[in-house]
Amino acid sequence: MSGHHAVVVGGGLAGVTAALRLADAGLRVTLLEGRPRLGGLAFSFRRGDLTVDNGQHVYLRCCTAYRWFLDRVGGTDLAPVQDRLDVPVLDAAGPRGARLGRLRRTALPVPLHLAASLATYPHLSPVERLGVGRAALALKALDPADPALDATDFAGWLARHGQSRRAVEALWDLVGVATLNATAARSSLALAATVFKTGLLSDPGAADIGWARVPLGHLHDTLARRALEARGARIAVRTKVTAVTPADGGRWVVDVPGDSLEADTVVLAVPQREAHGLLPPGALDAPGDLLRIGTAPILNVHVVYDRPVLRRPFFAAIGSPVQWVFDRTGPSGLRGGGQYLAVSQSAAGDEIDASAADLRARYLPELERLLPPARHARVEDFFVTRERTATFAPAPGVGRFRPGTRTRAPGLYLAGAWTATGWPATMEGAVRSGFTAAGAALSALGRPHVHPLEEAA
Repeated sequence: MSGHHAVVVGGGLAGVTAALRLADAGLRVTLLEGRPRLGGLAFSFRRGDLTVDNGQHVYLRCCTAYRWFLDRVGGTDLAPVQDRLDVPVLDAAGPRGARLGRLRRTALPVPLHLAASLATYPHLSPVERLGVGRAALALKALDPADPALDATDFAGWLARHGQSRRAVEALWDLVGVATLNATAARSSLALAATVFKTGLLSDPGAADIGWARVPLGHLHDTLARRALEARGARIAVRTKVTAVTPADGGRWVVDVPGDSLEADTVVLAVPQREAHGLLPPGALDAPGDLLRIGTAPILNVHVVYDRPVLRRPFFAAIGSPVQWVFDRTGPSGLRGGGQYLAVSQSAAGDEIDASAADLRARYLPELERLLPPARHARVEDFFVTRERTATFAPAPGVGRFRPGTRTRAPGLYLAGAWTATGWPATMEGAVRSGFTAAGAALSALGRPHVHPLEEAA
């Protein structure tokens, strides 16, 4: 270890990534987290005999930074990716009951890899399918770094490119709401372009979906903690930082209840409002911009049935309040022949404060409409998890408020999915921000380093 001491404030994916990179470079690292565990908002908890994720999180093959994270903590085999993109989509509003369609890819080059699936996608008319193809080609030509795109809403752009309401519901919002946590009308075109260009229009396998076959807490807390401690990092949970103050000689003092730590460099990897409260005066030109970055909620409905009602690992729905449904039976540790489904509801502002009784009355009949076997099953448990500030809101214009990692205070850096990563609020964006913060800190300290994704190239 070198004589340099780095303090990372925040134990979510951004903070853990920054701490790993700094420790790998030989710095003495202390990671401080106010919660009782690492993982930020991608965590697990116990409910009786079940291990429950607070919400369903997935990633794509194109999420190279998050895949680095999984590999670095030894979790790659525990969160595998599909061999090929295959998304079952149930339309609940059909006159003869739910109708199944699939979004699948082939091994053909982009954009032909989706052509066969789109040509037979039953939830769009032939005219709408052709229109989607034309819009996709127009989207591919956009530059997400163009500031004009950030100020434009995605829905308006889709309308100008001939997309019907049905096309938006059955395709663009099907993908966009899950990745952006907002409908097209409330999404920046720049962020939407990033999602669709990177995921669907860059490489045939880019959108193949991966998800954890173990509880998220095992990946983001247990394995992450093990990897950090193997590098000599000190981890302090239940330790909320109260102040970050510059000290003599370009060093920093980080205050926690009853103690303080001195550091050569500090990474603030906490939500934007918390970062605003900890930043010393003058650290940003416009610190109030952090408070202008809105937040968006995610709701998860959890249902345990006494028998299997879903044969697939997951599906998406249209024509229904239900968005995405995942089978979490195995990862949760459920025994006895039942099945545990997690219903993931993004952009859930209208329901985030609804009572569990109201949500039960709404979602159980919908699941029975989508899954006929559920009509004959007994509900053993029903509960709800809510993240009211799950992500930053990807609203048009948000890009001008997202700060870079460097501040005007030497030795103080920002990390988090809400910083200027170019990505929406995803696990990928969080890890990328950790890379950037650690790289900036190491450069300022004169420590040689190579970007992790360049190491893997």
